[in-house]
Amino acid sequence: MALAPVLALVLAPPSLPQSWPDTAPPPQPSAEEPPAEPYRARIAETGDAALDALLAATSNLIALQAVAPTDAEGLSARIAAEPERLRPVLDAEGYWAGRIAITRSGEEVVIEVTPGPRYLLRHITVQGEPAPDLVQGSPARAEEVLDAEAALLTRLRRAGHPLARIERQVTVDHTARAMDLAFTVTPGPVAAFAEPQVTGTERVDPEVVRRVAAQRLAERIYSPERLARARADVAALGPFASVRVEAGTALDAAGRLPVTVQVRERPFRVVSASAAWETNYGASLRLGWQHRNLLGGAENLRVELEASRIGTDTNLLNARAAVTWRQPLPFGWNGTLVGGPSLVRDRLESYDRNAVLFSLAYERRLGERWTVSTGPVAEVGESGAPGGALSPYQLAGWAFTARFDSTHSLLDPRAGIRAQASLTPSYAFQDSTAYLPLRLAGSTYWDVTGDGRSILALRGALGSLLNSTAPNVPPSQRFYAGGGGSVRGYDYQSIGPRTAQGKPAGGASLLEGSIEWRQRFGANLGAVAFVDVGAVGTQSFAPTDELRIGAGLGVRYYTAIGPIRADIALPLVKQEGSSAFGFYVGIGQSF
Repeated sequence: MALAPVLALVLAPPSLPQSWPDTAPPPQPSAEEPPAEPYRARIAETGDAALDALLAATSNLIALQAVAPTDAEGLSARIAAEPERLRPVLDAEGYWAGRIAITRSGEEVVIEVTPGPRYLLRHITVQGEPAPDLVQGSPARAEEVLDAEAALLTRLRRAGHPLARIERQVTVDHTARAMDLAFTVTPGPVAAFAEPQVTGTERVDPEVVRRVAAQRLAERIYSPERLARARADVAALGPFASVRVEAGTALDAAGRLPVTVQVRERPFRVVSASAAWETNYGASLRLGWQHRNLLGGAENLRVELEASRIGTDTNLLNARAAVTWRQPLPFGWNGTLVGGPSLVRDRLESYDRNAVLFSLAYERRLGERWTVSTGPVAEVGESGAPGGALSPYQLAGWAFTARFDSTHSLLDPRAGIRAQASLTPSYAFQDSTAYLPLRLAGSTYWDVTGDGRSILALRGALGSLLNSTAPNVPPSQRFYAGGGGSVRGYDYQSIGPRTAQGKPAGGASLLEGSIEWRQRFGANLGAVAFVDVGAVGTQSFAPTDELRIGAGLGVRYYTAIGPIRADIALPLVKQEGSSAFGFYVGIGQSF
């Protein structure tokens, strides 16, 4: 629409009646407004389906045909700009002599592309080493050249060369229909990180940030992965809204690479609340308060109150109150001290319990993938069969845990291994019984297609109650299976030995396994198919003839923070007292 009619419409006083008489003619378009110019655009087939698809995806004429130009002049402008827009597509595919012509007949616009011969890589010369992964005689596709160059640069940096540079010179010989490439590769020296510097702290002690980052970086050989892990460690402290870890562009006098940790603090006090509802157990509510920097050293104090089975029989109400303290660099040591007391009231299908629990663990990272922790645990309370009399008990123990993680995503792992082993020598004072709960668990992930869209995931777990039997330890110390984090399709804790009343009794051993195929579709959708197995036994090793098997399907919606999952599973081996199916919803993959 031209400028003058717009001004006239804005400035003219309203003169139309509130309603049109039935005999009034319909309004006519302004004579000064150019008519719209509709059209239909298409790519004439070139014989190369992949090229046709790329051209169609890049074409402005095709993308904007639903939005017709205001006039013939606008359509002519689009047509004139189209060859310049499509030319890089031909170059990228190696058609350096291709021609583009656009014809119009009435409302039809045809984009005719003549690719011509595909150019080949003729001479590849490299000054320095190593060389990019390119082959003489292959198509001269720009994308392959750029990808090979980027892959070489990544390889050099992962090998500890932070200042690696690659210069490229391209010559296209149209007479010979060939492309010549000349690379100058300058790896630069292998270098270790210097002690990190910290900027941006206001109320958090910068020395805490520096030491946490230094555990990953200081005096270690450069790699982009170490930078990423150092950033994650600093972010995990909690007080920061943003964390950036930037490497320097030159080495210092000692031949080390400077690195700077830039942080921005966020509010330290946090109040949280969440609610949920289950068909079997009614509503649940969780309230929390935390301070992310209580004493100025990124100390984290968290208080939580939780209740479940709200709205059902008050005798079945579950409740929990917990205080958790997280202290980075305790007593000046590297690592973290985590622990605190909690009060629990459990009314489960397997047991009732009222207890006070306490744990304190010192966590320490060993290398890039290992984390170990150790510390005391204690439990004092009363427990017994559901709805029955509760007997007092007292437990004390010392927990040892080792974790290995080579994956790169907490919520959506696509490659690597996770493993955890825990052993807690314990003593039950009521029965004067010493016992050793042992649990081993692991999972692994294979990227079958190499693009992160088809993943085969496996999980396994073993548990054994050494030096004792299940009846000689409190119910909370026994092994159970069934439910969303175990064998899907079966009710929570429903697999294994039963009491005379038909309730889950828990066992002295555990065996679990899962296999899951994860397939992604499009940008955000995915599906899974899975089979879970599990057994709980009365002896130290779970009986394989008592295996319970659940199988099912699920959908995934992928978000920036991780996939949202919904799974439905059926029990393939029926058992009395368990539902006909299970439905599970959560954030992140099932394991």
